[in-house]
Amino acid sequence: MRSLGYPVEAFPSAADFLASPRLGETACLIADVHMPGMTGIELYRNLLDAGHAIPTILVTAYPNEIDQARALNDGVLCYLRKPVDEQLLAECLREALTTRQSS
Repeated sequence: MRSLGYPVEAFPSAADFLASPRLGETACLIADVHMPGMTGIELYRNLLDAGHAIPTILVTAYPNEIDQARALNDGVLCYLRKPVDEQLLAECLREALTTRQSS
C-alpha cells in the first residue's frame, strides 16, 4: 500500500487496532481472516457494533465459501485469497476509499 502512495499503519492484533486512537480516522481496513484472538470477520462485526463502518478488505490463505458469503453479506467489500493479486487489491482499495468518501 505504501508503494501505491497510501499511508499505512500496522497493528499486531485486532485488539490493538480496536484500542487505537487512529480508529476514527481509518479510511480502509485490510485484515487477515485468521488472526489470533479475533478473526477478521469478528473484527469487522465489532467495528460495526461500535458504530465504525470502516470499509474492510479481508484476506486469507484458507478461503472458505461460507465465510466469504457471510462476510460479503455483512458488508465486507472484498474477500481475497493469498497470495493476493496486487491489481485486485488495488481495485478493492480504490472502491473502499470511494465508499468512505461518499459516506
